[in-house]
Amino acid sequence: MRHSVSTRIGGVDISGPFNAGEAVHAGGITTVEGSAFCLSGAEGNITPGAAHGLFLDDARVLSRWELAVDGLTPLSVRQPAAFQARFVSRRAPDLLVCRDRLVGDGMSETISVDNVGDAADVRLDLAVAADFADLFAVKEGRAAGAAHASVEGDALVLRGRGRHVSVSATGEPELTTEGLTWRVHLPARSRWEAEVTVGTGRPFDRTRPARRLEAWLAGNTRITAEDPALAEVLRRTESDLGALRIDGPRPYVAAGAPWFMTLFGRDSLLTAWMALPLDPGLALGTLRTLAESQGTRVDPATEEEPGRIMHELRRGPDSAALLGGERYYGTADATPLFVMLLAQAWRWGVAEDAVRALLPAADAALSWVDGHGDFVTYRRATDRGLANQGWKDSPDAVNHADGRLATGPIALCEVQGYAYAAWLARAELAEAFGEDPTRHRARAEALRTRFAERFWLPRHGWYAVALDGDGAPVDALTSNTAHCLWTGIATDEHAATLVARLSEPDMDTGYGLRTLASTMGAHNPMSYHNGSVWPHDTAIAVAGLMRYAHLPGAVDLAHRLAVGLLDAATAFGGRLPELYCGLPRTEFAPPVPFPTSCSPQAWASAAPLLVVRALLGLEPHVPHGTVTTDPRLPAHWGEITLTGRGIGTVTAGGRCEHGQDRPG
Repeated sequence: MRHSVSTRIGGVDISGPFNAGEAVHAGGITTVEGSAFCLSGAEGNITPGAAHGLFLDDARVLSRWELAVDGLTPLSVRQPAAFQARFVSRRAPDLLVCRDRLVGDGMSETISVDNVGDAADVRLDLAVAADFADLFAVKEGRAAGAAHASVEGDALVLRGRGRHVSVSATGEPELTTEGLTWRVHLPARSRWEAEVTVGTGRPFDRTRPARRLEAWLAGNTRITAEDPALAEVLRRTESDLGALRIDGPRPYVAAGAPWFMTLFGRDSLLTAWMALPLDPGLALGTLRTLAESQGTRVDPATEEEPGRIMHELRRGPDSAALLGGERYYGTADATPLFVMLLAQAWRWGVAEDAVRALLPAADAALSWVDGHGDFVTYRRATDRGLANQGWKDSPDAVNHADGRLATGPIALCEVQGYAYAAWLARAELAEAFGEDPTRHRARAEALRTRFAERFWLPRHGWYAVALDGDGAPVDALTSNTAHCLWTGIATDEHAATLVARLSEPDMDTGYGLRTLASTMGAHNPMSYHNGSVWPHDTAIAVAGLMRYAHLPGAVDLAHRLAVGLLDAATAFGGRLPELYCGLPRTEFAPPVPFPTSCSPQAWASAAPLLVVRALLGLEPHVPHGTVTTDPRLPAHWGEITLTGRGIGTVTAGGRCEHGQDRPG
């Protein structure tokens, strides 16, 4: 049964699925710290009418932040950390203008002017405005009204929709309701600077972001790599995950900047899984936070159901109208992923009492899985819900080989794999804690048998991406099938055929695995989910291939994908974006960026950790006091060393027995 919900906010039509697919093109530079982020142009300005802004708690608290100096020409931008940026510009012939931005619990920007010539008079105007628009409104390109501005003492105060920010500065600026102005006389070869602070009612601590990151890194597993490119990518991984980390008694990682700086069930769970070698505490914090918000009732507006793990948390001013509350539950995969991660967290050393405390949530999650019958399916409950509720959640993401869209309810192949692994995970915990694992193992094996019978397409040599509402296979070749290798639901016979098929050029771009084969009807290498490359998706494929390393071609393909992914990261400055275009490396090198890709993005940032773990064959079992490895690293990577609590020190050197491991 489908339900209707209101589709207007403040007279604005918001009909259609919320937060689905790609956003408007914002471009520019993103600085991020915790749940705060700033999105600006490459010169540092937040421009009205663009999807720019300073965002706190899912609301845009600055919609304009434009520095004007006559004749200013942007020169460069540098980001030493995710929460910092330096914008450098020149006013000919002798003035260098720098803007050093730092985002935290608000924002600080130090504006400096270096005069390398004769004495000069300079006027600097900083135009400031706010609209307190909801993040969804900005993401979707919807307009919002201006906030009320007033000068109060030595600060410009902006108010609207129950929120406020204040802007204050050193350097004795002139304050108006439209911004700040400095009139500066610069003697020859002199320097002037002023610090501008955007506050939210709490003192802004410039040192906090760096101290917070340093404290987190100090407690993490130390990972070193001999290969300089891999070392730089891993360094950026740690820095970005630290910046995306939401502090508190139950820390977790936000999904990604700019549009997903909040808890996402699927994204945060998979990121925590990938980050286990770095910090198992993220897994525990994520699990505890999601368990607290686990569904307890049936609510069509939010798609809450008993036992269901939520999709996303939002605190913006429009959240109640858009979501029916702060939480939306429309996801098919987060619930089994929750159970999978719980068992992994236990293996990686999370305390037994903490794991035991989460068993009721795991059992409620499996009851939700079991309630679907043969396979976990989804169909949105209202027209505002997500039409597709797997990780490929854009409206056109699930389609047949001829390009036709699948009709629901839909059973995704990877979600069945997650359910299979969840039953086995709960069986492992049951056995460890003195319970009977028989029922859970029986559920897993029965599902594996049904899956092989219904999803395998023998004439094609791959798993159907889904079963549609009539139970018929949706026969497109997609990267989703590689997730079936990762979870182990694939039989060896099917896996051997699938490995060979995934190795073909219509799937392997040279920089990662396509989401949809180039031979399929809906393929578009510049689309969001129908032919692009998502680093986390390719990393899961690498882990799946290494699970079946005993099969011909599996390690070869894992090496090609891993090396291609690392080369892509290097091309993007050491940071893997959310996705990039799925164009062949033989024709397009370096990889072509996707214009609205999030960066930094949590599971893309964590993807190198999963790749390293998979190629090391690293499987700790802290409760049993064991760490096993089966390293099969690309030869040119050299040595990789991990040192941390629970695993001690693990060092492995590359050995390649499968020919060339770097694409040409």
